[in-house]
Amino acid sequence: MQVKRALLKFSVLLLSAVLLAFLLPENDRLIAFYGHWFYEPFQSLRGVLLGYIQLSVGDVIYVAGGAGILYTLARLVRNILNFRTEKVRHLLSLLNALNVVVFVYVFFILGWGANYYKSTLRATWQLKEYNDTLQLNEFDSILVMRLNQLSVKYKPLSLEQINTISRANYLMYTDAKVQGRGLEIKPTLFAFFMKRLSIDGYYNPFTGEGQVVKDIPGFMLPFVVSHEMAHQAGIAAEGDANLMAYALGELSHNVSFNYSADLNIWMYVNARLFRRDSMTAKKWEAQLNKLTQAHIDTLDEIRKLSDNDASKISGEMYDSYLKMQQQKDGIRSYGSVTVNAWLLEKKWQREGPKGIKLKMP
Repeated sequence: MQVKRALLKFSVLLLSAVLLAFLLPENDRLIAFYGHWFYEPFQSLRGVLLGYIQLSVGDVIYVAGGAGILYTLARLVRNILNFRTEKVRHLLSLLNALNVVVFVYVFFILGWGANYYKSTLRATWQLKEYNDTLQLNEFDSILVMRLNQLSVKYKPLSLEQINTISRANYLMYTDAKVQGRGLEIKPTLFAFFMKRLSIDGYYNPFTGEGQVVKDIPGFMLPFVVSHEMAHQAGIAAEGDANLMAYALGELSHNVSFNYSADLNIWMYVNARLFRRDSMTAKKWEAQLNKLTQAHIDTLDEIRKLSDNDASKISGEMYDSYLKMQQQKDGIRSYGSVTVNAWLLEKKWQREGPKGIKLKMP
């Protein structure tokens, strides 16, 4: 009887997974319905339930889940060795394990993963209608000029201050419907490991929490927090989360957010320019103010921590994950912000950014 129930559960869950995989791709109406009527209220609810808990509940769940996986694998090995004597019990154990796996997948898709099927910000903001080619030299010079001006007034902010300002930016400058603590970033419990894997922050699709390494440099934190909040607001693609963080950083009335946005995008732009024209890239870097040059040196020192095999393997695994989630460029999709930020700059030059509401995909 128990085996039949487990088999029925597995059939229902598997059918649900297959239907989601079949219905979601290229179905804009269904994705819009999902985002407005399911994801946004669900994320807001998760914020109500978990947002006021300072500890990252998702990190705790991951630790417990890891322990559960090890325990399950140990039982699986034991069951295989003793399969002849207790076939029914071992079959039930295997079906229960499969049910957990498929349930986690379905919950992932409904609680977050369907956002990967949304339109890009480039399409939503109608940046694709213009034929501006990416002018790296000009963009680099603009960002260097801004950084030199902003560095005089820049000052680091606490995570609490950044959370408050970033949440206000989303409410003021976007039409995001996720409410309250649904936009809230917490310090991760895995900071020691994440720094050695070159990860500044991540979004937990099961709890809706955004986490950051709290002691990353203050000049990086506003951009990283805005990026992770973009995920909470319903933007899945990494390049789009970068683009939203840049747009809000530019629109913000806070100098630290302006500076963080310009510095993060400058690093993408200058790296891309360096691959095409290293002399020009070095020329612009040499014109940066002393504070920004010191910040870049700080990042170079931090990156030495992640110069290891574990970081490379982690990067390859995440690259594969992103490609499985409709992001064909994988980890390189982060860099798509270079072109899109330039197109946004050109659009703002034509139309002006004042008084606008950035549309969510």
